[in-house]
Amino acid sequence: MKFIYQDLLNFLSEEPSIEVLSDKLFQLGHEHEIDDNVFLMEFTPNRGDCLSLSGLARDLNIFFGKEEPFKVFEGDIDPLNLNFKNLSTQACPKISFLEIEIEKIPNTYEPFLENHFSMSSNKKTNFFTDVSNYISYELGQPTHCFDADTISNELVFENRICDESFKSLLGHNINLSGKNSIFSLDNKIISLAGVMGGMSTACTTKTKKVLVECAFFEPEAIIGKSVKYNLTSDAAHKFERGVDIEAQEKVLRRFIQIVKDHTEIKSIKIQTFEDIQSQKVRIPVDVEGIKRILGIDLEEREYLTYLSKLGFTIEKEIIVPSHRHDVMSQNDLAEEIARIIGYNNIESNFLEIKKMADECLDNSNRLKNYLIKNGFSEVINFPFTENKKEKSISIDNPLDSNRSHLRTCLKDSLLDNLLYNERRQKDSIKLFEISDIYSNDNKINYEKKLGIVISGRRGHNYLDFSKKLDNDYLSELLNYHSDIPDFNIEEIHRSELKTKKKDRIFYVEILIDQLPDHIFEDSEPHFDQINFIKYQPVSEFPSSTRDFSFSIEDFNKYDALIEYLTDLSDKNLKDAFIFDFYKNQKLNEIKVGIRLIFQSSLTTLSDEEIQKSVNKLLKPIMDLGGVSIPGLD
Repeated sequence: MKFIYQDLLNFLSEEPSIEVLSDKLFQLGHEHEIDDNVFLMEFTPNRGDCLSLSGLARDLNIFFGKEEPFKVFEGDIDPLNLNFKNLSTQACPKISFLEIEIEKIPNTYEPFLENHFSMSSNKKTNFFTDVSNYISYELGQPTHCFDADTISNELVFENRICDESFKSLLGHNINLSGKNSIFSLDNKIISLAGVMGGMSTACTTKTKKVLVECAFFEPEAIIGKSVKYNLTSDAAHKFERGVDIEAQEKVLRRFIQIVKDHTEIKSIKIQTFEDIQSQKVRIPVDVEGIKRILGIDLEEREYLTYLSKLGFTIEKEIIVPSHRHDVMSQNDLAEEIARIIGYNNIESNFLEIKKMADECLDNSNRLKNYLIKNGFSEVINFPFTENKKEKSISIDNPLDSNRSHLRTCLKDSLLDNLLYNERRQKDSIKLFEISDIYSNDNKINYEKKLGIVISGRRGHNYLDFSKKLDNDYLSELLNYHSDIPDFNIEEIHRSELKTKKKDRIFYVEILIDQLPDHIFEDSEPHFDQINFIKYQPVSEFPSSTRDFSFSIEDFNKYDALIEYLTDLSDKNLKDAFIFDFYKNQKLNEIKVGIRLIFQSSLTTLSDEEIQKSVNKLLKPIMDLGGVSIPGLD
């Protein structure tokens, strides 16, 4: 979002330089760039209260003080008798309407309004819509302007299951589907609430009488609509993050004042519909708790002064202002103090972590330890899928329209993981996932499940290299120490998949609560032996394999060879392991087979590059004496 530096200064008591202002914005957690005296802001989704000049100034008040450089209309306003019905009060608990009629449409704008359009990327549309857009920039509350002469019958707001077309302000026909928050006249949709109005009731350059709608919509009723219907909407961006439910009268009085600054007003009327009273969030004053969370010394008076400057009301409790939807607990208040002090200014202390008690491990963690100990890798997949099953739960506003259903099983995701690894030439695949699964069986059910998929070699060692992962391996692993099979193992036939590989695939899925106790034997973690592996991107380039057989005639060289082989290092060496071991008693000789796998993350390796790496790796072995590589010149 763009904020003009001079506009922001108008809302502050002091006049910091753009550099100083930028530093304080970063301290408060507001990422941004500066482009020719314009702040290009990136706000986190929980800080919808800062999506305006006034809101951003509230945060900066702690450093520079806050001013309100604008006037609001303070005169009396006649009541409006609007024929309006709210059929979905949960989605819209409070909404206000302002009817305003003017003598004539102004030909020019006052400097503050003219500068807004000249400095920003917004284009002028018509007088009332331009005022509405400026109000949103100044106060953060979107408003929508209907041409009042088009609202002749009962205006209705509701959450409705739609399957009809709606012509937007931009002139595009939008096919609405599923549940949507809408305004309608005579059962015909005239506005997609919180996102965009319709052409049939839009203001024009000739509109002199307007009905201004100023509402609070629950974010859940708006989220995803602009993405679903491909509508770029500043209003939706703000409603999705939550607006100030108590600001409606102030916003509409500011609207009146801006109109009054430009032209003569013939009449103004207002009406508010509030079906559900908003409840204030109250948090106990606990400065000792804040000190423990942050690890700092803080006086209670200093603490409460900070909060007061941020708009919190201090009584016997801390009352959270209506525009701060993100503050619910002591941890949230601690974050406010940390932002003010500056995270860089809070002294770091050593944290002593004691060994976790065994009883603190739940079944999921014990199971993970057991599987990882046996060479499995955990995967975490997206919980949504394009595959709709009989008991699937559909999402009204999916983040990805191609994945609009919750998974009812883990199999499809794990098979995708397996194929992904096979395409990258992995020949031993042992994967598992533990996740909640949701289904709709006349009521919403959820269960925590384990899914396992295996295929290829049992392992990269000489004992398992020539053996295949199969039903017996999985059965032995999962039914360990039990004569009664506890798992139903399924073979996935490759004819069902897009793959040319021949290795058999086996899969099992089971409820965590149904896991037998014996599977957790020997599954306790050894915290002092954990080695944390740094993430490395998966290469999209092919790998190349080289196998070598070492003949050891001098047994005294065996330990040195093995030590070297287990510590091979080269920038292009992706993996190395011993896949064969044989001791020939007659010839008094040991043979060791090693596989070297080369792969680059930047390019496809040439034979020359691989050979250069091989020569470098093998030279120290050949220098040992008593060790040879048959067939190698």
